[in-house]
Amino acid sequence: MGAEPYLQEYRETRRALLVLEDGSFFPGWGFGATGKTTGEVVFSTSMVGYPESLTDPSYYGQILTLTYPLIGNYGVPSYEDKIRGVPIHFESIGIKVRGLVIQELCRRPHHWASKRTLDEWLRDEGIPGIYGIDTRRLTKKLREKGVMLGILEVYGEGEEPNLDRLLKEAENIPDPNLTDLVKDVTVGEPIHYESKGGKRVVLIDCGVKGGILRNLIMRRVDVVRVPYNLSLGEIMEYKPDGILVSNGPGDPKMCRETIHTVRELFNEGFPIMGICLGNQILALALGGDTYKLKYGHRSQNQPAYDLETGRCYITTQNHGYAVDLESLKETELKVWFINANDKTVEGVRCEGKPVFALQWHPEASPGPYDTEFLFDEFLKRLG
Repeated sequence: MGAEPYLQEYRETRRALLVLEDGSFFPGWGFGATGKTTGEVVFSTSMVGYPESLTDPSYYGQILTLTYPLIGNYGVPSYEDKIRGVPIHFESIGIKVRGLVIQELCRRPHHWASKRTLDEWLRDEGIPGIYGIDTRRLTKKLREKGVMLGILEVYGEGEEPNLDRLLKEAENIPDPNLTDLVKDVTVGEPIHYESKGGKRVVLIDCGVKGGILRNLIMRRVDVVRVPYNLSLGEIMEYKPDGILVSNGPGDPKMCRETIHTVRELFNEGFPIMGICLGNQILALALGGDTYKLKYGHRSQNQPAYDLETGRCYITTQNHGYAVDLESLKETELKVWFINANDKTVEGVRCEGKPVFALQWHPEASPGPYDTEFLFDEFLKRLG
């Protein structure tokens, strides 16, 4: 009898349906916003960090599946907590995933910083979510067949799912990776973060995570965050001591202007650091190639093995593309790190030049912070 008020309060009223391009479907319960979305369905095995993951611009264009069974248990903090205008608890302002798929939704979170529930957050920002499905079965399918396009629809109270209609629509889902996703997550105008530290870094924003900005600000670096398609001449106007190419969503080959500019910056002799998408862009700029992974690396426990020291770091990753190892043989880049699981390229550097890039996120957010020292290595190269 004591549990009856709780059960009444959260009695399910909205149905939801996830349909994949291969015709498989997953019925469940809706939370967040009522409505329909499409995107690339991917999975992350991270156990914590849903506020950071949902606001990570690298997920733009994707429907995110979280394999950890209980989500929402520590609620959602406030956007208002910031350092130099950069949110502390999030990787950007606003949810960047197109939809969220989970097994169990916590409706009564408990945390000192919580301001609202996960359900309320998604509802406020117009993002549909589905829970109560077998995320293990979904993840096994994505591992076996690779990431797939999908449709997620959350119905209003009393509405019944229209499976036949969604199955028909699933035959022609637009692939977000065929578009320039970066243009939707980059800044419109340059933003200055002054620290009066003496060194200035131009950060090419391909969808930068807040954690990267926070790491630079903490190290008292002046940062000029610029749109991804700025030319060499426009970047030179800021008189940078170094260049950081950020993470971001989608196929790196769509960033044609960025690739061209990074090649010119390299030829000018600038110190360059690339992170995630920035790693792929640097490789493409210097004559390498990239390819799409079957289901990508999205977790907080990916092993990055240092080929020079033999040390292995546990890292946070979120990417669906990788640098082609063979393609680097004719370039100035040398493989620095590989993934200990599948031997994919995790980091590169240029012999004799202050240029390197990493496929993982040294800023973590969330995840292990073991490789934050690589920001210091970059700053040493600024002279």
